[in-house]
Amino acid sequence: MRKMLEPMLKSMSVNYRRTVGDELRKYGLRYDELLDEGQDLYVGEALKRLTAEERDMRAQRLKRAIDLSMKHSYLTKEEQAMQTPFDFYLTPIVERVKAERAEQEALPEEETLPEQ
Repeated sequence: MRKMLEPMLKSMSVNYRRTVGDELRKYGLRYDELLDEGQDLYVGEALKRLTAEERDMRAQRLKRAIDLSMKHSYLTKEEQAMQTPFDFYLTPIVERVKAERAEQEALPEEETLPEQ
């Protein structure tokens, strides 16, 4: 059964990724801009670890996307062609934060010795 479904699922995932990428390109966004710090605490911590330049670039992309959305327009085809929606800059940091938290939770809590 799995062998029968695997090619179909792979084709569907490729089409979905293409569709998402096309929509992100229209607004000049990257996939990582869809990550919300209000929904995931790891994302909030990862955003704090970004460099100032990366934070500024993220803010500019979001502002541009909001402006385009309000104007009911998209980037030009030439500008869309230059976009890299799957160039991840935040996801690796989120994964690092998750790994650090898992490591911290795995460590036994230090027992305090009674004072004498």
